[in-house]
Amino acid sequence: MSILRTFFLSLSLLVLGNGAVFADAADPLPSWNDSPSKHSIVDFVERVTRSGSSDFVPVAERIATFDNDGNLWAEQPMYFQLFFAIDRVKALAEERPEWKTEEPFASLLAGDLESVLSGGLESVLKIVMASHAGMTTEEFEVIVSEWLETARHPVTERPYTEMVYQPMLELLDYLRANDFKTFIVSGGGIEFMRPWTERVYGIPPEQVVGSSIKTEFEIENGRPVLRRLAEIDFVDDKEGKPVGIHSHIGRRPIFASGNSDGDLQMLQYTAAGDGPRMMLYLHHTDAEREWAYDRESSIGKLDKGLDVAGEKGWTVIDMAQDWNTVFPAEVK
Repeated sequence: MSILRTFFLSLSLLVLGNGAVFADAADPLPSWNDSPSKHSIVDFVERVTRSGSSDFVPVAERIATFDNDGNLWAEQPMYFQLFFAIDRVKALAEERPEWKTEEPFASLLAGDLESVLSGGLESVLKIVMASHAGMTTEEFEVIVSEWLETARHPVTERPYTEMVYQPMLELLDYLRANDFKTFIVSGGGIEFMRPWTERVYGIPPEQVVGSSIKTEFEIENGRPVLRRLAEIDFVDDKEGKPVGIHSHIGRRPIFASGNSDGDLQMLQYTAAGDGPRMMLYLHHTDAEREWAYDRESSIGKLDKGLDVAGEKGWTVIDMAQDWNTVFPAEVK
């Protein structure tokens, strides 16, 4: 890169709102270092949007899907939605005195999270069902929104919505500036994400695909409502992600981004389509600015996916090497 180009790129940066950095067309990804990962993204976007290119993709087919946990915002030391569920159980404890002796609630209320997690998926599901069901969809949206206003990450003490990745915010903007339609496809709860994704990511609720519990229609005080039931409806993880994409979006993505083995099937489904495709894996390698984890992690495990990415030549983002900024609050 020439000195002159570097000079003009430095002039192009604009600081907006809460400190997030955006750039003009000269460098749409300023928080990305000049690395092969950045080059592969820019090259792909230029090829599929260049009129007359053999790789040109019509606007209607420019679908990009992104996992959320560990890919758009952090996921350590625990999925953020589980922190929400735990706080909800604590808030409801006075109304449920039986929880003082009933597991996993007794351990949770005693602060013994290790025992709670040792109960595996069954314990987690009990906590999620107790904290996410019984109210209307509108009431749940208010509960989530109010929690996000006050809750803080236990390590960084930042609001959870500031634990998002600045480089990925830029990538979302860059794709949309080139007529991509961006979707979240996450194992997280669809109604947990929808109240805030448009404000934080620019992704409206109708472009969020996630796990869900069942709801039923009823008349409450003369008003139609949807009530959330304590029953799993759909799990949008692993093999469920391509199913969710087909059901909610109706088009196979040409761009897919994830960070764990739970995203592998979404990337494989994307890769199997005709024409140009981009599969992107975020590898958490930065123990200083974030967390370093992959094959042995109980949260966001990246093992088989890392091997497949190497075999297939997919783009793997090395967080420590490829990003000069991680969180928006770091931007000068």
